[in-house]
Amino acid sequence: MAIFESSNPTLSEKIFKKSIDQTGYGEVMTVRGSIQKFGFLMLLVLAGAAYTWKLYYSFKAPTMMGFMFFGLFGGMICAYATIFKPQWAKYLSPAYAVLEGFLLGGFSAFVNERFKNSYPNIIIESVGLTFGVAFAVFALYNARIIRATQKFRAVILSSLVGIGIFYLINMLLGIFGIHIPFMQFGDNSLIGIGINLFVVVIAALSLVLNFDQIETGEQMGAPKYMEWYGAFGLLVTIVWLYLEILQLLSRFANNRN
Repeated sequence: MAIFESSNPTLSEKIFKKSIDQTGYGEVMTVRGSIQKFGFLMLLVLAGAAYTWKLYYSFKAPTMMGFMFFGLFGGMICAYATIFKPQWAKYLSPAYAVLEGFLLGGFSAFVNERFKNSYPNIIIESVGLTFGVAFAVFALYNARIIRATQKFRAVILSSLVGIGIFYLINMLLGIFGIHIPFMQFGDNSLIGIGINLFVVVIAALSLVLNFDQIETGEQMGAPKYMEWYGAFGLLVTIVWLYLEILQLLSRFANNRN
């Protein structure tokens, strides 16, 4: 059975094995090292988000928009470069974290402005729920209540592939001016809420794969720089989880009107 059967390209068996083959058996990665580096990356995300948030509420929306799009495209470049060159994770993952902060801060400011009357605490609750869910999943994994079994991996993998295809189709339709109503931000239909809940659950359970992959990387004796790579992969999932929770709460916000 493959160790890392996940559609998340940031963490795969091939990349970890290749890192060992290329580096040899020097200083190896640890779970603690990856978690510490993840904490550092989260601080950078919060710093970047705080900056663009401040720009928006300082009536500098055009400047904030520039940082937001810089974060979007710059973050994508850093992410793909890190995936193809894990050795660069030590340098690119902090840059990715700051850029994602720019993106998330600006986007969150827009959402907060839109729902400031119907749901004034939407951002605070989204952030709180994201960290709460992540901590709960980690606690369940650490207690071995949830395990990354072969069946578990297969279910999450197939779900991730299905979600990816569905989102791709929605994006392509949007390019041609065709918009699926229940996929629009803030739509409060039951089908939209149901789909959103499903995706939130899959994003949360994907964290189990991240935790397992980092732990197994330590057991495999992956090189030290893979701590940064493991932290980067965990950050990618956390960002996805936050955006899905924010989307879900925006649907409930419209139900308040």
